[in-house]
Amino acid sequence: MSSAPLVDGFDRVHDSLRISVTDRCNIRCFYCMPEEGGDYVSHNEILRYEEIERFVRVAAGLGVTKLRLTGGEPLVRRDLPDLIRMLAAVPGIREIALTTNGVLLEQHAAALYAAGLRRLNIHLDTLDRERFRKITRRDDLPRVLAGIEAAVAAGFERIKFNVVAVKNLIEPDIIPMARFCRERGFEPRFIEFMPLDSQELWGRGKVLTADEMIAMIEREIGPLVAVPDRDPRAPATDYAYADGGGRLGFIASVSKPFCLNCNRLRLTSDGKIRYCLFAIEETDVKALLRSGAGDAAIAAAIRRCVADKWIGHQINSTKFVPPPRPMYAIGG
Repeated sequence: MSSAPLVDGFDRVHDSLRISVTDRCNIRCFYCMPEEGGDYVSHNEILRYEEIERFVRVAAGLGVTKLRLTGGEPLVRRDLPDLIRMLAAVPGIREIALTTNGVLLEQHAAALYAAGLRRLNIHLDTLDRERFRKITRRDDLPRVLAGIEAAVAAGFERIKFNVVAVKNLIEPDIIPMARFCRERGFEPRFIEFMPLDSQELWGRGKVLTADEMIAMIEREIGPLVAVPDRDPRAPATDYAYADGGGRLGFIASVSKPFCLNCNRLRLTSDGKIRYCLFAIEETDVKALLRSGAGDAAIAAAIRRCVADKWIGHQINSTKFVPPPRPMYAIGG
């Protein structure tokens, strides 16, 4: 099995893998899920932890060094710390991160940290309880805030917050979230609203752009300066407050796509490899994992997926076609 790096047709080297461990979620954000119901994968079609670990071992042999566990909501999957311990033991894996909505974090933070997790992203759009209920259709903000405190108490130091910026909704929350993170030493990531909802609610007029948010923060809090040594392949453009009061980032997937620097692959909870969040095609690796295929066959499937990767999602083109699966089914 060749150990050559994972390079696509545009010379992009891939070393980052996002793994969805479930398509289930315990909140119902309107821009991601329907209020009731949902098209979920049956339990026996979800990859087992041993299958995920084997896939990661093969991917690590091809140069993957960074992992991010997502969902759905990954903490609804039982015994997640066990998976983290398994993945942390894979040779070549240097970093494991978790994205969570924080609702179950209070009861799991200590176990996650003990398992070796050190990087944590919490999805939180607002600190206003009523607006939280409106966005998520659940009254769980107190539980999320308790989860944040539990994460800090457990020892997590690199806590980031993901804030989805829907225009004409989230404007009242930008400054409070920025101040909250600045005062607590957290890093917010303001994410432009993308066409990944399950109800076709997206429209360009609903995108609050990174430039608009930067202008708001500079006007209300203070000037920002671009971080000069940021990783050019990271999805967020990082800034620091000019007065030294912390950092923040903006993911401008719509207004300023970063496709040409992309280094990421995705593994869905039901065992499909995707070369892009917006991909139309998928590569089935679950069939290989469950049919006795050797590591070389799995590696070949990963290489084919990377080789087929397109130049970008073309959100700003008439050629753009939304992916056939909603965000919760793909993995955040």
